[in-house]
Amino acid sequence: MLHFSGSKCVSSDMKDSSVSIGLINPKSPTNVGAVMRAAGCFQADAVLYTGDRYDRAARFHTDTKDAAQNIPLSGVDDLFAHVPAGAKVVCVDLVEGATALPDFQHPEAAFYIFGPEDGTVSQAVVNRADAVVYIPTQGCLNLAATVNVVLYDRTAKSASHADGNALIRQSRDMNNRVKVSLG
Repeated sequence: MLHFSGSKCVSSDMKDSSVSIGLINPKSPTNVGAVMRAAGCFQADAVLYTGDRYDRAARFHTDTKDAAQNIPLSGVDDLFAHVPAGAKVVCVDLVEGATALPDFQHPEAAFYIFGPEDGTVSQAVVNRADAVVYIPTQGCLNLAATVNVVLYDRTAKSASHADGNALIRQSRDMNNRVKVSLG
């Protein structure tokens, strides 16, 4: 079932939890644009970022699906001051002692914090987190790829999914009318 929240179309079959994303001093407008696209695709509630590197580069339009029209993108001084009530803070980075993403059980309400493309989440932030996870890869993924993988993992592990065909019809490009016909 679909309903509208403001101008945002939401599948009530899929949206039964809250997700916010925190980015620590992202440097690339391309990655932030791709994070916004992921936030829209996986129905995140908000994206916050610290630092000023993104602000200097934000004039480059990289949010190709205009997710920022429906999902707040806000610069803040302190991510922890903006953790939604009841949300668990989950840091995502290659940190010793972290839980591998395939073994991680996502909390119903989560505030995911991702480090910068050219750095890491600080020890102080890790120490304040409720959980720390890593994606088991050889080498590191870029920021946008990491956000996509984490949000996909969350969706794949969730108990509720929208009817596949209804979701496909809602999500696909207007030029795509392909169907599977086996037999």
